[in-house]
Amino acid sequence: MSKIRVIPFGGVREHGRKLYAIEVDQDIYICDCGLKIPETEMLGVDVVIPDFRYLVENEDRVCGVFLSHGHADAIGALPYLLEQIQVPVFGSELTIALAKMYVRNYAPAKKFNDFHVVNEGTEIDFSCATISFFKTTHSIPDSLGIVVHTKEGNIVYTGDFKFDQSANPMYQTDYVHLAQIGSQEVLLLLSDSTGADNPEPVASERQIEESMNETFRYWEGRIIVSCVAGNIQRIQQILNAAYQSYRKVVIMDGNINEILRIAIDLGKLEVPSDDLIINLKQMKKYPDDEIVILEAGNMGEPIKAIQKMAKQQHRHVNIKEGDLVYLATTPSLAMEIFVVQTENLIYKAGGDVKAVYGDFRASGHGDPDDLRLLYNLLKPKSCLPIQGEYRELQANADIMHEQGMPWSNIFIASCGDIIEWDEKKQKFVMTGSVPAENVMIDGLGVGDIGNIVLRDRKILSEDGIFITVVTIDRKAKKIITKPQITSRGFVYVKASKELLKEASQMVTQIIEHYLAEDDFEWADMKQDIKDQLSRFLFAQTRRRPVILPVIMEANPQRKRRHKS
Repeated sequence: MSKIRVIPFGGVREHGRKLYAIEVDQDIYICDCGLKIPETEMLGVDVVIPDFRYLVENEDRVCGVFLSHGHADAIGALPYLLEQIQVPVFGSELTIALAKMYVRNYAPAKKFNDFHVVNEGTEIDFSCATISFFKTTHSIPDSLGIVVHTKEGNIVYTGDFKFDQSANPMYQTDYVHLAQIGSQEVLLLLSDSTGADNPEPVASERQIEESMNETFRYWEGRIIVSCVAGNIQRIQQILNAAYQSYRKVVIMDGNINEILRIAIDLGKLEVPSDDLIINLKQMKKYPDDEIVILEAGNMGEPIKAIQKMAKQQHRHVNIKEGDLVYLATTPSLAMEIFVVQTENLIYKAGGDVKAVYGDFRASGHGDPDDLRLLYNLLKPKSCLPIQGEYRELQANADIMHEQGMPWSNIFIASCGDIIEWDEKKQKFVMTGSVPAENVMIDGLGVGDIGNIVLRDRKILSEDGIFITVVTIDRKAKKIITKPQITSRGFVYVKASKELLKEASQMVTQIIEHYLAEDDFEWADMKQDIKDQLSRFLFAQTRRRPVILPVIMEANPQRKRRHKS
């Protein structure tokens, strides 16, 4: 009998940050290792990655990392994991090439080179389980689902998927293989839930390509396209549409060039003609109606560049009258407000906006009917909905229940929850949890930003900072220099002189009270200043700035050193 546990360290009740640990006896198999764009309230944070503590503590049990596809939400956190533990990494040809790019660009992990290319026919035997793979349809080639074969039955991880009967052969799902997996016993299905709550069918890629071709053919000015770099399928459609409409493509600088190069070198992206792609200098030789400008990046990066163009702040291209901005990928939830603001700026700059998601439900993820078909092909006993906000996980759970799965076999988990196989009950049960917090990356800092820092940043952004600087002589028990008040983002100083004067007097009184005592703690005095100032300032302004008291001690008896 096998001891089986499944632990999501990310990718549940959120989009991105996928990492699922599947334990079979003493072995741990990691499915994906991704990052996510921070929520709006995570001020200054660049990206968020999973909490690796449990995996680091159990490094000797980890057999490897198995990657489903090459998007940042599935592979972006891999360099940070490999910095801490050295385990082999498995994935398809394109996925491994992109994973190597991420690792190479992160100095602490760039020497790691234990990568292994697999495909839908690969089976890898480990001491406690066998790992196999199956083809899926997503917005990037070489996407794979993962199967962990155990003595008790199989655990299936879909990765990101949809079903599209008109998909290009490079993107087609292997339905026969899925049915074969379903003919065996599937104990637990980890199923993509993105969009499970939207009954509108996902448009086929053929429909989207036809619409794009028509737009490119009839627009009379420049077309500026915003597209996530990892959406290779959409970039292929953009190149095809530009070629068919006799336009040249200018690719803006950024990591899109590296991703494109990798995809082209591996034959996953085809450039229809040798002279299709031109540089910025060559663009000036062509009229506007013969130009497509492609701005791409990871996650939310392309739309940020588009906003700079709309504000006339981009170093190469700015939006002008007659331009069409074509938003070729659906924005993440974290970027929706930013996208709306950007669209408004585009119109103010004289441009027009067309979004592929305005005409279709464009997605690399399945709709409810796709989930029903998946259930019927695999016939799982239990389901762990993943990759989605809570409402999407619940919608996926509802679909599984409608298909006949008991509620007791469906788990809407939080990060760190343990779903464990109960041999006596012959079913999975939730048994506890392990630490699985957000790990925030800000610049070079990994995990050094916590809730306290975020709270301070939020207060600073809303109510500003209030600094008081005082110099005292502790031995003489007197104040040498009266409190000097500095305020940023709190009040307009010239209009608040009386408020600052009262605050200065309050600080003077507090310090004099402490100096009158025979002995006192510096921390107590500073905290008292913070508390009393906070109450006073809130009473006067209904604002709570960050209060920073700076108390310096002067020692007039200290001897000066002179050079001999």
